Amino acid sequence: MSLLQAPLSLPASTFQRGYCHCSMCRRATGGPFAFLMRVDEAALEWTVSPPAVYRSSPIAERGFCPDCGSPLFLRYDDDNRIRLTGGSLDHPERVRPQYHYGVESRPPWMDCGQGLPEQETEESF
Repeated sequence: MSLLQAPLSLPASTFQRGYCHCSMCRRATGGPFAFLMRVDEAALEWTVSPPAVYRSSPIAERGFCPDCGSPLFLRYDDDNRIRLTGGSLDHPERVRPQYHYGVESRPPWMDCGQGLPEQETEESF
C-alpha cells in the first residue's frame, strides 16, 4: 500500500537525492545512512492518513507512518522542501543518489556511492 503520492516520475534533475551519514539520520533510520530525496512539500499528497511527526532536533522534525512506524521524511524548520526517505518508496531502485552528506560521521567500512561529491555536516547546535 502506498502512503504517499509524489511527482517522482518527473525527470530526476528536478529534485536532489543523496546519502546522509550524519548521526541524526543514522539514529532515525536505524541504519548506517539515510537515503533522502529533497522535493517541494507542496507537490506531495498523503494518500492514507497524514504521518505522525516528532521534533528530532532544535532545527528539524521527522515524520513516520503512524501505523507501522516507518520513517518517511525529514523537514527542516527553515526550508519549504521536505526530504523523503528513499526506503519508503515503492520503487527506490528508480532513484539514483547524487552525493554524500555528513561524511565526517560515515563509518569507514561504508563503500556505497563511490566517486559521488561529498560534504560535511553544516548544522551545529
